[in-house]
Amino acid sequence: MLETFTLDQLRGLITVIEEGSFSAAARKLHRVQSAISTAMANLEAQLGVAIWDRSTKVARLTDQGQTILAAARKVCSEVDALRQLAAGMALGLEAQVSLCVDILFPLAALVDLCTQFRAEFPSVDLRVDTQTMTGVSARVIDGSATIGVASPMGVTAGLERKVLTTIQMVPVVAPTHPLAAVRGPISTTRLRDAIQLVLSELQGEGHADQAVLSSRTWRVRDLHTKHALLRAGLGWGNLPTHLVQDDLRARRLVAIRVEAWGEDEHTLYLSAVYRGDATFGPAHRWLLGYLEQVCLRDAAPVRPR
Repeated sequence: MLETFTLDQLRGLITVIEEGSFSAAARKLHRVQSAISTAMANLEAQLGVAIWDRSTKVARLTDQGQTILAAARKVCSEVDALRQLAAGMALGLEAQVSLCVDILFPLAALVDLCTQFRAEFPSVDLRVDTQTMTGVSARVIDGSATIGVASPMGVTAGLERKVLTTIQMVPVVAPTHPLAAVRGPISTTRLRDAIQLVLSELQGEGHADQAVLSSRTWRVRDLHTKHALLRAGLGWGNLPTHLVQDDLRARRLVAIRVEAWGEDEHTLYLSAVYRGDATFGPAHRWLLGYLEQVCLRDAAPVRPR
C-alpha cells in the first residue's frame, strides 16, 4: 500500500520541471532548496517508483516519472477546480446555467457568448438548446431552460420579457429562380403559386403562420436546411441577414421585394424571456447582461437590395 503523499509534493514536482531545476523551483515556491530536494526524495520513496533520472545532474524525469508528472498535473488541476467550485457556491454561484435560443439568433453571437461565459465562470456548466417560435418559451416554462431568447412569435404570455435588439429578415431566392428576374415589388398574386419555404416549430404550443403568402409551402424545422433549399432554387422565403450577407454579396442568393410587406416589414425583435419566479445567481445575471451586448453587435440590420 502506498504511503501518503501530499498536494504540496505534487506541486513541487510540477514546479521543478517547469522551472528546470531544484534551485529555481525553490525560488519560485519561496522555499530553501534542501526542502524541495527532501520533498521530491520522499515522494519518490512513497510512490515506490523511480521518478528521477540520476544519470545526469539536471532535473530530468524517467519515463515512469513523466507518467507520474502527467497524473500530478491532472490531480492538481482537479483540486484547483474543486476549490474554485466550492468558493463560487459559497458566494451563491450556480453549478449550471441553461439557455434556450431561437434558431434566428446569430451563431457568431452565441459562440462569443459561450466563450466569454467560460472565461467568466469556468466552474459553471452551460446548457444550450435551440428551438423555433414558442418552443423557446416552452423550454423556459417547463424549467429545462432558465433564460430564453425568443422572436416575437415565440413569446408566450406569463413570462417576463426584456427586449434585447432587432434582427433583419430578408426575402430571398436563388438567382436561377423565376422570381429573381422580377424588377420591383412582387405582387401577392405572383407569389401565390410559388413554393414558399417556411419554418415549422420544433416544440411548443403551436403558432399561427406568420408572413406566409403562398398557397404552396414546404415546411422545414431547421434554419440551415431552409437556407440550403433556397440556395438550390427550390422556393422563396425569409432568412436573417446575418446568415445570408455573404450569399447576397456573392449572388448565390438574390433579395426580392414583396409588395404586401412594404419596406419595414422585416424587422423582428429578439427578447430575453424568463419566469417571474426565477431566482438568478451571478452567472445567470451576467448571462442576461452580456446577451444585450453580444446580440446587439452581431444582429445589426443589413438590407442589401
